[in-house]
Amino acid sequence: MTRLTFKQMVEQCRESVNEIMPWDLAEQIAEHQEMIILDVREKDEFTAMHIAYSLHIPRGILETSCEFGFEETHPVLANSRNKYIVVVCRSGNRSLLAAKTMQLLGYENVVSLQTGLRGWNDYEQPLVDMQSQQIDIDDADDFFTARLTPLQMGNSE
Repeated sequence: MTRLTFKQMVEQCRESVNEIMPWDLAEQIAEHQEMIILDVREKDEFTAMHIAYSLHIPRGILETSCEFGFEETHPVLANSRNKYIVVVCRSGNRSLLAAKTMQLLGYENVVSLQTGLRGWNDYEQPLVDMQSQQIDIDDADDFFTARLTPLQMGNSE
């Protein structure tokens, strides 16, 4: 089996998963288009800020959330194989992987938010906290800024 890097995996998903831009999603929301916005980030990320009315299912339990018969089953998601679903994450990579997984599970109309919530924030669209209070755009920008250590960059010193 050939080893793939994370970036190669994401690029492979991009070949079969449709992506939408933040302004497309903003327009769809403004037009009250029926959809599920599925946030696949980790709990602490979602708790800090998210798009209002998003459904939160961390990517780590996505497969069992999509199927009946598991403790993680989310009935709304398990019954939505024909619904329009926009998958979101921080940068648009995890959402591509999640959307591809959902396609394999039989979801027919799933797309990924290109640029993720970082792009959503750059487009100055609202994010809310768990109390539905709007997050300041500069606070969101700071939250989404990557902070890699030298070791995470591959430098051993």
